[in-house]
Amino acid sequence: MSETSFGLDPLMTAEEWMKSGRSVAIATVIETWGSAPRPAGSHLVVDGDGNFEGSVSGGCVEGAVIAEAMDVIGDGKAKMLEFGVADETAWRVGLSCGGRIRVFVERLA
Repeated sequence: MSETSFGLDPLMTAEEWMKSGRSVAIATVIETWGSAPRPAGSHLVVDGDGNFEGSVSGGCVEGAVIAEAMDVIGDGKAKMLEFGVADETAWRVGLSCGGRIRVFVERLA
C-alpha cells in the first residue's frame, strides 16, 4: 500500500503524486461481464516506485495490473487488459468469481 491515507480517492492521489514529481499510471475498469469484484469506473493508481492506491479487482489480478502499469510508466504505451476465469494451466491470472473485466492502463502526463 502507498503512504497516502487508506480510502483516499485514487484520482486525488494521482494528482497529489504528479504534483510531487512522481511518474504515475492509472488503471480504469472500463467494462465488466457477469460477476466482477469492482464496477466499471473503478480506479487504481500506481507510481514509478510501485506504490499504489485504489482497486480494480483484487488478488492476483491486482498484482498483474500493477506490473502492467509499471511497464506503461516505463514506455508510455497504454494497454488494454482483459481478465476472466483462470484456466487450468495457471499461466494466466484470472477471476475466481466467474466474471470478466476489461481494464485500460495509461500513463498520466
